Amino acid sequence: MELLTIISFLGAAIILTLAPGPDNLFVLAQSIAKGKYAGVYTTLGLCTGILVHITAATIGLSAIIYHSTLAFSVVKYAGAVYLLYLAYKSFKDKGEKLDLNAGNSLDHRALYKRGIIMNLLNPKVALFFLAFFPQFINYETGSVSVQMLVYGFLFLVISLMIFVLISLFAGKTGDLLRRNPSINRKINLVQGSLFAIIGLNIAFSQK
Repeated sequence: MELLTIISFLGAAIILTLAPGPDNLFVLAQSIAKGKYAGVYTTLGLCTGILVHITAATIGLSAIIYHSTLAFSVVKYAGAVYLLYLAYKSFKDKGEKLDLNAGNSLDHRALYKRGIIMNLLNPKVALFFLAFFPQFINYETGSVSVQMLVYGFLFLVISLMIFVLISLFAGKTGDLLRRNPSINRKINLVQGSLFAIIGLNIAFSQK
């Protein structure tokens, strides 16, 4: 693995992670609605899911899902249904006033699990590893599996850093919005809309 290749990978990974997608929009929605710590715990869940995808890609499970129409469809629609369910819950609670001190009573374990489920039920993540990582693999030098693991962990670190930054900035924005009586009741509506958009995007996505 050459230094220039690693630097190129890091640059591409940063750009792709910053681009609007299901994971960062999910962190954004949670952080605005429930504060920065909600975003951070969701991020930890998402990154745990990424770790699973790294392992799956390394041993070839992602390729099996990609080449199996049934497996791909099951994962895709399960993820879409889950997100639409979260959207429904947010719309249902849209009339409730959000507590400014909600961060003190967050169910961190539930947020962490929600992040894991969200990431694992997004087949685009598995396809991303299959399409993106091989471009940086040198098949003539070193083990392909080891290279996949190295790039995977680099991507994991980048995702963790960027998602935490999104949590901090979005959480601050959410704090300001919740202080406005005319806006704080609408934050769940915004969160629900984001969940619905992500879910529909996954449901109608193609391989």
